[in-house]
Amino acid sequence: MKTVLITGASGGIGTRLRRLLRGVYPHIRLSDLAPPADLSEDEVFVRAELGNLAEVEKAAAGVEGIVHLGGASVERPWETVLNANIIGCYNLFEAARRQGVARVVFASSNHAIGFYPRHRRIGVDAAVRPDSRYGASKAFGEAIAALYAFKHGLRITCIRIGNFGDAPIDARRLSIWVAPQDLAQLIRIGLDHPDIRHEIFYGISDNARGWWDNSAAFRFGYRPQGKAEDFREQAMAAQSKLPPDPVGDWYQGGTYCSDEFTNGIERSPV
Repeated sequence: MKTVLITGASGGIGTRLRRLLRGVYPHIRLSDLAPPADLSEDEVFVRAELGNLAEVEKAAAGVEGIVHLGGASVERPWETVLNANIIGCYNLFEAARRQGVARVVFASSNHAIGFYPRHRRIGVDAAVRPDSRYGASKAFGEAIAALYAFKHGLRITCIRIGNFGDAPIDARRLSIWVAPQDLAQLIRIGLDHPDIRHEIFYGISDNARGWWDNSAAFRFGYRPQGKAEDFREQAMAAQSKLPPDPVGDWYQGGTYCSDEFTNGIERSPV
């Protein structure tokens, strides 16, 4: 693969990943609403509003693979989520189809399955249980990804990212943390592995307390390097300072579940 487009390249994840992927692919094109603050002379930036199909198609022209990180990255009002993550996600896949892009790696989220209780271990075949408007938009993204894979033949990998960072910072993140180098490894599998057709992976490192069966990623050679337990003491010390959250502490989605919670089907113990 010679040319790869990264959407959302100016965001936190995009900024780290473009550094980790530099040199792996000969040409990396970056896209967002505004260029990265540290854009270098050898990097190509194309501004694109995800809600504008023509702009997205222009950004996707001539690329072989897309890493789609763009859109609203946290819970937002419905109008924002609709334009960036629903319409924008459709535009991304449609632009990829029109421009003959071979592969797309879609940044999904653990919030697509946030309403599973923490005591339940799930795999990628578990039904979606989004915990927010944002989570529902990621479930939509997974659905539209499957449509374009099975109907149009795009090779697509959806990565349900846990919590991206240099270290897990509380008890929940000990279960869902993904180190930057491990997420980069998963993305490279999605872009490069010859047997990828349509897959869903969990974006997590080697987490002894993990809630998710990531055997699908391991079948394609994923070998995470980060170990969440290496940060256990710091994470639990930070956890002890947080206020109790009976709903959020029960569900995998944390505060995304307790936010705006009224009368759910499954009540947490209080």
